[in-house]
Amino acid sequence: MNYEGQLKGHRGWVTSLMCPQQTDSYIKVVSTSRDGSSIAWKQNPNRHSAESDYAIPDRRLEGHSGFVSCVSLAHAGEYAVTSSWDRSLRLWDLRTGQCQYKFLKHTKDVLAVAFSPDDRQIVSGGRDKVIRVWNVMGECMHEFERDGHTDWVSSLCFSPSL
Repeated sequence: MNYEGQLKGHRGWVTSLMCPQQTDSYIKVVSTSRDGSSIAWKQNPNRHSAESDYAIPDRRLEGHSGFVSCVSLAHAGEYAVTSSWDRSLRLWDLRTGQCQYKFLKHTKDVLAVAFSPDDRQIVSGGRDKVIRVWNVMGECMHEFERDGHTDWVSSLCFSPSL
């Protein structure tokens, strides 16, 4: 593994990073932070050495009113979904930086989020101990809480075979 450089842009702790699965994607990394923002990064066209910034901010995804805890990218790399301590999820179009949908149903901080392998569903969990499955238009399709977690849901993912 080789050091490739650094990313500078957040004003608070970085809480999550995600790279697109398609290596030819325009966006190279999406990061989230306790400063309430998410940043979509593009490769630095003026990068000539490891001392140069590896990537530069392309789009600042702003709209959450609390810490942004997690990010998941759709497999084509065109959309991102973020979770936040403001009890919401947001679906972002990375080409425009615009929020497409806001997901509201959690009653406490949302700590984790993930796209399904086919990008048609999103799963989230947090301090309310409930796992929710959403469609990409922000509609909650299922809730898993009865006889479930007795404490926070801090991480989750879909099985690639489902």
